[in-house]
Amino acid sequence: MSRDTAALHEAHHPALAHHFDSMAQQSEATTLGMWVFLVTEVLFFGGLFATYMVYRSQFPEAFAAASHELDVTLGTINTVVLITSSLTMALAVHAAQMGQRKLLMTFLILTMILGGVFLGIKSLEYYHKFAEHHVPGADFHFVEQKYAQHAQIFFSLYFVMTGLHAIHMIIGIGIMLVMLWWSWNGTITEEYSSPIEISGLYWHFVDIVWIFLFPLLYLIGRHAH
Repeated sequence: MSRDTAALHEAHHPALAHHFDSMAQQSEATTLGMWVFLVTEVLFFGGLFATYMVYRSQFPEAFAAASHELDVTLGTINTVVLITSSLTMALAVHAAQMGQRKLLMTFLILTMILGGVFLGIKSLEYYHKFAEHHVPGADFHFVEQKYAQHAQIFFSLYFVMTGLHAIHMIIGIGIMLVMLWWSWNGTITEEYSSPIEISGLYWHFVDIVWIFLFPLLYLIGRHAH
């Protein structure tokens, strides 16, 4: 196939939007768009991290005492699960670029399963917090009464930060379901793998957020100084 014929074929590719000259240009634009979106997400979570650090600097003993109520074992397992899901997502991207449809679908399914395992473990943690009355509100109870008021601040931030992360994970699984459908019906091809690539960027971002949340809430937070 000559260069002109290849260009003509690409120009008529069904996935090529009318306002782009080529598939490469479209891929670059969509990737840039995802990176811009992720920058806004960094600012969003960055504000939460900054809020946590401000309050922790004000009430270090209370935050350390509250952090000891978190289950480090479950948090560690979830960290391993998400790191593994990043690997399967990266392998899914590679399979898409190579045009390996069955392998792509396999890795997408594995990624979703690992995401579901993460959410299941996080739900178990939440259940424990409800059972122990560590949910901020009228029924909140903390053994060390002198830290109870400020411990509520810790758990408020804990539920907000991990809850928003879980919502992002649920959205990510939804995106993977769409990618699985597109892979199955042939929309994703070796020439048109950019949806998998930008979906992978989102998934990796969600994983990275947890990589910061885990030590901040479960490890560093356990020490007052």
